[in-house]
Amino acid sequence: MAPQQALVNLSPAELSFLRSSLSQTPPIRLDVTKGPRDFRSMRAEYDVLPSANGSARIALEDGTEALVGVKAEVERSRLRPTLGEHPDATMGDGEEADDSTGKGQNAWFEMSVEVPGFREDDALPVFLASMLTESLLASGELKDRLYINTRFHWKLYVDILLLSPPLSYPLALLSMTTHLALLTTHLPALKSEKDEDPLFDDDWDAAVPLYPKQSGSNKTASQLGKPPVIILAMAVGSNIIFDPAKEELTVADAVLAVACTNSTTSSTGARIVSIRTIDPPSHLTPPGVPNSMNSATGGTVPTSSADALTQRELLVNSGVWTPPRGGMKRSLISQVTKMVVESGGVAEEVIGALAAIEV
Repeated sequence: MAPQQALVNLSPAELSFLRSSLSQTPPIRLDVTKGPRDFRSMRAEYDVLPSANGSARIALEDGTEALVGVKAEVERSRLRPTLGEHPDATMGDGEEADDSTGKGQNAWFEMSVEVPGFREDDALPVFLASMLTESLLASGELKDRLYINTRFHWKLYVDILLLSPPLSYPLALLSMTTHLALLTTHLPALKSEKDEDPLFDDDWDAAVPLYPKQSGSNKTASQLGKPPVIILAMAVGSNIIFDPAKEELTVADAVLAVACTNSTTSSTGARIVSIRTIDPPSHLTPPGVPNSMNSATGGTVPTSSADALTQRELLVNSGVWTPPRGGMKRSLISQVTKMVVESGGVAEEVIGALAAIEV
């Protein structure tokens, strides 16, 4: 899906100049003080909604701001279907059986995304909610954290609100805000045992974090995991640029959304839980007209569309703006993933910065 809201009104000459700047070595970004791996500055805070189990708000320097609230409720679990039994007999209407071997179910998690100027069933909010939900449930860790016992579970509601119009493609912003909200989410401490009806501690200070921190000798892999965060990267020629601005997206050859979390098997680096390509708006921009094909500058107008296409193909490297075609090369995808997950990479920097906000 193309990020339609990120389209900007740039002429073919401006698009060509911007692409040539970003394809240089090193690339020259619109903000010349930023390198290809630098992110825009932001303001972040958590626990901004007192009635929620967890909340966070992040505002970017361009004015785009997002608010996320997390609410948890206790629900009675429906029994899983036994061998030879149809899933609908025990799962209830609207619920699907999980093929995973974990204790939790994907149906225990629900997300909604609201974007100013868009209806809930518009393509953009639906696509954003789908991408965020997929990244959070891909590893299977979150749904297992909602398990109480064989008879009860937590139902987690995540409400995402973009407080300002989408001045840039908001996927990464919404993901970071959701990451911080889940990282600071607390659930009431359980006082009952095994399959008894849940009994919780009334003291909020005794509440248990949804994602416990590493402490003492309790360093199990599940406790060390953090909620995933989506990092946006785009390719222009052979250059890879992270956290692109809306103008930079208009000349991207390809855009990659990488959802990653901290590594639970080592003390450094990160691991990828999902990866998706996003159709950039550059594919929808009209091509420039070279002087040789422009009658206003003394050129000759092609007599057929086939001739026009042939001449444009011959002028691809002439500096005239031509919308990129095709997808992302495997070598570039490999390079992006390496830059994200390596020790000291982009994912480790982002996850570490968000964790430092809570401290």
